[in-house]
Amino acid sequence: MTEKKKCDIVYGISAYDDVTPIIVRDSIIECFRQAHCADAGIESKDSDLNKAYCREIVRKAFVDTAAEFDNPTKEDIMKVLRKLAEFSMKFRDKEMVEKHQNEIMKLVKKL
Repeated sequence: MTEKKKCDIVYGISAYDDVTPIIVRDSIIECFRQAHCADAGIESKDSDLNKAYCREIVRKAFVDTAAEFDNPTKEDIMKVLRKLAEFSMKFRDKEMVEKHQNEIMKLVKKL
C-alpha cells in the first residue's frame, strides 16, 4: 500500500468508501481501541477484552448524550464526538484529541 493510500484509511475505513452512521460509530470504537492499546502497552491490538472495554466507553457516551447506539444519526455521532473529546481530554493532550477527532470528522462529513 502506498503512503497516500495509508493516509486515506481512517480507523479501517477507506476515505473513498460510502459510510453509514454505524460505520462511523464503529470507527470511533476502533479509534479508542488503538489509543488504549498504545497507552496501556497492549501488544495484541486484537485483544477482545480491550475492544469490549472501548466499546463500552463509546456506548456510555451514547447513553450520556441520549443518542441511539444501535441506530445512530449524524447528529447522534456529533453529540457523542463532543462527549468523547471531553472525556479524552482527561487522559490525553489537546492536540492528540483534536487529531483523532479530525480523523473521525473525515468520515462524518461523508454522511
